Amino acid sequence: MTHISMKISSSFVPVLAALATSLLFLGATAMGADKPQNSPKVGKILQSVQEDLKNKKYTDAITKLKEADGTAGKNAYDQHFINEMLGFAYGHSGNNAEAAKAYEAELDDGFTPPADIPARIRLLAGVEYDLKNYDKTIDYGNRAIKGGFADDDTRIRVAQAYYLKGDWKDTYHFVEGMIENAIKSGQNPKNDWLQLALSSCAKMDDSACTTKQLERLVTYYPKPEYWQNLLFTLMKDTANSDSNTMQVYRLMLEVDVLKTPDDFIEMANLAMDAGSPGEAQKALQRGFDKNAFTDQRNKEKAQRLLEKAKAKAAADQASLDKIAKEADAAPTGAKNVGMGLAYLGYGQYDKAVDQYTKAVSKGGVKNPPETQLMLGIADLKAGHKDDAVKAFKAVKGDPVLERLGGLWALHARQA
Repeated sequence: MTHISMKISSSFVPVLAALATSLLFLGATAMGADKPQNSPKVGKILQSVQEDLKNKKYTDAITKLKEADGTAGKNAYDQHFINEMLGFAYGHSGNNAEAAKAYEAELDDGFTPPADIPARIRLLAGVEYDLKNYDKTIDYGNRAIKGGFADDDTRIRVAQAYYLKGDWKDTYHFVEGMIENAIKSGQNPKNDWLQLALSSCAKMDDSACTTKQLERLVTYYPKPEYWQNLLFTLMKDTANSDSNTMQVYRLMLEVDVLKTPDDFIEMANLAMDAGSPGEAQKALQRGFDKNAFTDQRNKEKAQRLLEKAKAKAAADQASLDKIAKEADAAPTGAKNVGMGLAYLGYGQYDKAVDQYTKAVSKGGVKNPPETQLMLGIADLKAGHKDDAVKAFKAVKGDPVLERLGGLWALHARQA
């Protein structure tokens, strides 16, 4: 029997090999008592239908198949072929609803070869999805999964079917399993999976879940918009700490997602308050370079602050090395922290690493986890990626700073 291979709808990938094989039985008369046979009347009609299908005369084929369906003396094997060929004809005609009904009717009738059933089930999961029959999509998809023959397209359709039903919890659990399996097998989870999980978390108003998926997105697909969304969520946790807010701004500036005039100005003000006019100058200059200050009032405010930062930086830099010697002689690392911040702001990264290293070693600092984080930033800026990652991983004692340490380590590995 000639193999029929024609493209139909996007979801309909008919199991043509199975169809061609089963059509070999049409009109069989000498197959033996234990072999199924078509009844003579129906078999004759089906032979004619087969020619119509080969010649793409789908309307004629459907008309004849309906005639065969009403023929007296029709047997179960006849019905199997009628459904098979109706599914094929309707599918090629673009009538997926009728095609699905026909394929569903013959799927478990006992005549479909077991080897062909997996592909049929995947096919039906796709068709039912296109028809917005989401419960059936889920049923067929889960049948494929339990049978061990689901592909990624089938799995994501099931996840999307849960989502489109408004079942955010099952959507999340389903797609989370896909993500975890990919990670465990050493593969990157697909962006679409992560987006679906993220959207489900947002629908459930689960902030921890949302953050987890955003962190995965920046891990596997480090696009600026993902970094921006993630750091925006993290900023909400720093409302009561100017120093932690400044740390979020540092990472935002580093991954180039600082956008608004207010953010550039606030970062500059926090840097000035912390004694780092060099950082204030860099933040404001970045804002001007990006034409962020389109409003005249913001532009004038930023310009005044920039001039103040430049003046303060010029006054400070002349005495840096002298003050560094005093910091080195101090019994605790508190003054080394200040020197590390100054050197970092002025782009003298190796000196910043030296000062922060001494601060960590000597101890006695006001904020140990922040000092450890700043050591990592200085190392990264100095080009010491491996040391930076080690320093970031060693940040302990402040949940926000620990998360920032993890994100800086991630950025360091991607840089």
